[in-house]
Amino acid sequence: MKKGLLSAGLLSLAVLAAACGDAETDGATEENGENGESGDEDVVEIEYWQYHFDSKVTLIDDLIEEFEAENPDIKVSQTTFPYDQFNERVAAQVPAGRGPDVINLFYGWVPRYVDSGYLQPLPQDAFPHDEIEDEFFPMVESVKLDDEYWTIPTAVRTIALFYNKDMFEEAGLDPDQPPQTWDELVEYSIQLTERDDNGRLRQAGMAWEPSQQGHHWFRDALIYQAGGEGLSEDRRTILWDESPAGLEAFKYWLDFPMTHEVAERDFYTDDVTAFMTGNAAMNIDGSFRVGTLQADAPDLNYAIAPLPAKDEQSTQASFWSNGITRNVEGEKLDASVKFLQFLTSDDVMERWLEATGELPAKESVALQDEYLEHDLYGAFIEQLPYANAHFFVDESRERDLAIQAVDRVLLQGVEPEEAFEEFVESTQELFDDYWENR
Repeated sequence: MKKGLLSAGLLSLAVLAAACGDAETDGATEENGENGESGDEDVVEIEYWQYHFDSKVTLIDDLIEEFEAENPDIKVSQTTFPYDQFNERVAAQVPAGRGPDVINLFYGWVPRYVDSGYLQPLPQDAFPHDEIEDEFFPMVESVKLDDEYWTIPTAVRTIALFYNKDMFEEAGLDPDQPPQTWDELVEYSIQLTERDDNGRLRQAGMAWEPSQQGHHWFRDALIYQAGGEGLSEDRRTILWDESPAGLEAFKYWLDFPMTHEVAERDFYTDDVTAFMTGNAAMNIDGSFRVGTLQADAPDLNYAIAPLPAKDEQSTQASFWSNGITRNVEGEKLDASVKFLQFLTSDDVMERWLEATGELPAKESVALQDEYLEHDLYGAFIEQLPYANAHFFVDESRERDLAIQAVDRVLLQGVEPEEAFEEFVESTQELFDDYWENR
């Protein structure tokens, strides 16, 4: 990579870190000096970082206790930060040789972390490429850069259709027969929508929010379902406009709030809240939402189905994965590798599903009958073989471009064709800038 890109990446994240200041760490432990050095010479001490998500924090605490019992010569400390502080903390600590040894990060951040010099490649003797590609779902290749794997997931996620069974029955729809096609999804949405005497939306047939899972639904599901493709094989070229499928998918996506009027942006704050509070009949969301619904809406009578499709079946996939930071070496590297192997073991993947709702990253673990036939997780796992994980060069910026394209149509009255063309061009410019500096 070019030195300029590395410097720019470090500078931009360092600025964000400075802006973060002395913000609270939401239960985070303090950094343990220089990579968590211990006074006990017989024990190697390593530090694990992840953002603060209650179920994951609790599970990691339990897993660390088990790992340390099996490896008494290794001590693991967990540090967590609020989601919106995580990258800034990394930018402040890793370049200085402090902070995590093993780090959990969203797969869409990996290119930026690699270019900023925060990670080291996974040792191939411990994580052979042929074994990764044979055992894990193909989406894992999205974290392979410069012919190296930089992180490895314990779990993966897909999106599916959540629907309220009580609302289906009230609308005269069979709660055991969810929509399976694009046309059926529209028909059901219209039938499930309710407005008051003044025409104001009272019940959304379809929750709709581009900033949540909506942009993923468009990018990795709808385009492929319409017969299109996302990226060229070398991951340099946006292919959305190479066939009519991209524009067709974009219009279909926008038609829910714009033409069919079955949804509104920010209805009951966001799509998750609208569905969880019983004010939206359907929503596109990820497997990780199951745990939230079980905890925060235990009385909600809902079911989950594969995404309705058109010409092809497709869904979006994403994952959080673990890597080793750049300054780790010697005994700490050996301990970090051992901990990472533990986190990607079959047993941990099964427990991760039970505790968080995220799906096993290995095909042999995920595709067991007990999971495929599960009432809630089965629909997600069924879709894993045809799930797409978009290669992000800048996940945050690409999400913003999708939202801007939506706003151009819904708020500024721009024709969908024009907004789509601008969307493709601006995304391609982002990719061109990224690859030009590698």
